[in-house]
Amino acid sequence: MNTSMSSFNSSYWQNRYQKSDTPWDIGAASPPLVVFFEKLLEKDEKNKDLKILIPGGGSSHEAEFLHKKGFKNVFVIDLAASPLEEFSKRCPSFPKEHLIKKDFFKFEGQNLEYFNFFDLIVEQTFFCALDPRLRIDYAKKMNELLKKEGKLIGLLFDFPIKEEQQSPPFGGNINEYREIFEPYFEIKNLKRCYNSIKPRQGTELFIEFVK
Repeated sequence: MNTSMSSFNSSYWQNRYQKSDTPWDIGAASPPLVVFFEKLLEKDEKNKDLKILIPGGGSSHEAEFLHKKGFKNVFVIDLAASPLEEFSKRCPSFPKEHLIKKDFFKFEGQNLEYFNFFDLIVEQTFFCALDPRLRIDYAKKMNELLKKEGKLIGLLFDFPIKEEQQSPPFGGNINEYREIFEPYFEIKNLKRCYNSIKPRQGTELFIEFVK
């Protein structure tokens, strides 16, 4: 595989958002995640106080959904300014201080208060956008940011990476994901989604990993 970590920098993503070259953006919160969030509310209204991070949030439809449902502590981090600015216009009541423009892997230093801070981290087309060589670092960072027994939940793609592929989305498979995440998490769920949007049916896995 001929990928370059430097290719997927802030300029790369800013350019794609400015050109509306965002085929991963389905224009709404993903149905499997909506179902999970609604079950959280059904289980306990106090879950609205959970500290939730959405890394590589992009257009942040999941953040908007959670905010409108009354979740108070949702944070979005993205490498590019453009999607955060557009989200803020679309959802002006969302706390500006919860929109963080930063490299996820440098989310430390002055932000040490976020280590062991989050109850829930939501994965939605961030993992697949990373250079695959960063996947172990991704798992480690997720573990660092979550509280004890905190959860990483969301969606991973289930299709092979092509040998010559040089741009995202990068896929994978259940066996690979187990190898990456089992050193850091209990694998509670790792299964094919039954409620993916039509274009992604048969290619999405729902994950629920517990620190």
